[in-house]
Amino acid sequence: MTQETSSEKKTELESQPRSLKRSNSHLDIKGVAQIKRQYIIENVIRPAIDDDEMEGNVNNNPKYESLSKRGQNKNRDLRQPHETIRLCSSLIDPDNLNRKCKFGAENCRNTHDIDFYLKSKEKEIEGACPVFEAIGYCPAGLKCRWLSSHFNFETKTLVKDLEKYEKTSKTDKEINCLEGEIKYKLQKKNYKFEKSEQFIPYLNILTKNNNIINKTTKEDKEKNKNKKIDKENENNENENKDEKNENNENENEKAENTKQKYYEYVEPPFLPCEKKKLDYNNKKILSPLTTVGNLPFRRLLKKLYDVDITYSEMALALPLIQGSNSEWALPKAHISEYPGFGVQIATAKHWEACKASEAISKLLTSVSEINLNCGCPIDLLYRAGAGSALMDQPSRLIRILKGMNACSDEIPITVKIRMGVRDNKPTAIPLVKRLINETDVKVITLHGRSRQQRYTKESNWDYIAEVGKVVEEMNLAKMEDKELRDDSKVFFVGNGDVYNYEDYYNNQAREGVDSVMIARGGLIKPWIFEEIDKRQHIDKSSSERLEILKEYSKLALEHWGSDEYGVGLSRRFLCEFISFFHRYIPVGILERLPSKLNERPPNWRGRDEMETLLGSSDYKDWIKISEMFLGPANKDFQFQPKHKSSAYDTKE
Repeated sequence: MTQETSSEKKTELESQPRSLKRSNSHLDIKGVAQIKRQYIIENVIRPAIDDDEMEGNVNNNPKYESLSKRGQNKNRDLRQPHETIRLCSSLIDPDNLNRKCKFGAENCRNTHDIDFYLKSKEKEIEGACPVFEAIGYCPAGLKCRWLSSHFNFETKTLVKDLEKYEKTSKTDKEINCLEGEIKYKLQKKNYKFEKSEQFIPYLNILTKNNNIINKTTKEDKEKNKNKKIDKENENNENENKDEKNENNENENEKAENTKQKYYEYVEPPFLPCEKKKLDYNNKKILSPLTTVGNLPFRRLLKKLYDVDITYSEMALALPLIQGSNSEWALPKAHISEYPGFGVQIATAKHWEACKASEAISKLLTSVSEINLNCGCPIDLLYRAGAGSALMDQPSRLIRILKGMNACSDEIPITVKIRMGVRDNKPTAIPLVKRLINETDVKVITLHGRSRQQRYTKESNWDYIAEVGKVVEEMNLAKMEDKELRDDSKVFFVGNGDVYNYEDYYNNQAREGVDSVMIARGGLIKPWIFEEIDKRQHIDKSSSERLEILKEYSKLALEHWGSDEYGVGLSRRFLCEFISFFHRYIPVGILERLPSKLNERPPNWRGRDEMETLLGSSDYKDWIKISEMFLGPANKDFQFQPKHKSSAYDTKE
């Protein structure tokens, strides 16, 4: 059989689907990471990894039917199993005599027999309890999977290092934890939103007024299209138009009167210069990240790499004001994150935004800013008019931001947007002008893609720089205006495809860009913030990367607990983390630097077995890695990868 020429190989590669190409290190193929030849495993196909919700077959090729549907596993079951036999919470710590079961031993659904419970527990995990080692006490008590390391079976008492526990309880604690009584009031609709209830009527009138204007404008356009209208009808229509304009003026006057009434009977909103000061000059910023941007992950980056600014996962405004336990868990933070911690919310209604902002400002003690998400491309939010849908409704967006600013007390309001909704139709520049002129937002973050693009194209930093220039010019104009001089500047942050220190500094040097926000780059390569500090590409060995995962596991157990349920949650979120973390291609096996965020490698082997395992795209290997820190996975443990391509085994 004759040997193929280089040009024939190249032609064959280019004819294959992008996700199935086999790269040779001497060929520079767009979208394919260039790996040294000795690390490439030939004739093996690595499933493509999608970053969004796009679906479709891999070229409808029967050979690859097992990889056919790409995109997200939207219907994955994330529930974790509980213990079959549960111990009553009043007996978790046998030493705590003050904690009694309110149902009584006979009526309680859970067991009060400690010996019976201990015999029924799953086999213990070997080693010392990570939570006890960290804080000197394990809140999971008898439910802990590492119970033997801090329990005296003879005296049936928990071992406690009270001196260490008292010390760590002050310096190593979670903040923004809402009391149960307040949640109960929210759930029963007994909580009074004083500022919101006064300001919402004013916004309601603005909404009604805007609807009248839009209706009038639409009618005017229809009239212009009709060229056969007689003069008499035209005069009548003009009278109707005048009447509508008069009504419009009355509505405006009513709105101003309502606003005046608001200022007379309620303490006026904080002026921009009276709110908390924000500094976004040359900061290391971790983007709000759904699912993976949880408290343990943010704490990990704060602890290892001293990130300057972090955000909560996106919380929906309506469940917040309804007192949802799961939603109020999202604004929780570690004490190390504040100051510099922002809470991100999403909503399509101004009354929800007002009440959510008021609740956050009054009920949470450690919040630096409230961020409105206007960039989320998820269909569920978009169809509800929230997220990136707000970019097509600037008047509604401005009302929402006005309401948030009026009801958030001293906490400043910030906003995150995209280039626009549709591809090749960017709308960020006119929107940013209105935001600066008509609202009091203190930071505008722009993601350099449209909603329609998702992650199919590289982030457009040239357009981000254009918007940055507009913001800079408007800031200078404010400084020249004596009446507006008291307002602090509006910071502008760029976001998208930052994967190394070169990307960071090159983009930050663009005109008008104050800082650069990092999202997926921080998930795939958390030490990107270390690279930024040292201004160099860092080649982390497999053992160093394994230590990062180990540290995350410890922080996860501290947050979710070391009992059966907590270990299951920690394992699930560790696997979610690895679903991005495994995409890192070691610097030492790359043929050229820097690699790009969206480049995919051919199937490769690492410099040692552990490096190969850490780079596996098979979710079963992710569970195997989790067992190194969290013990063997329970037989009932379930994990479905977010992306369908990772739900298939990678076989050599």
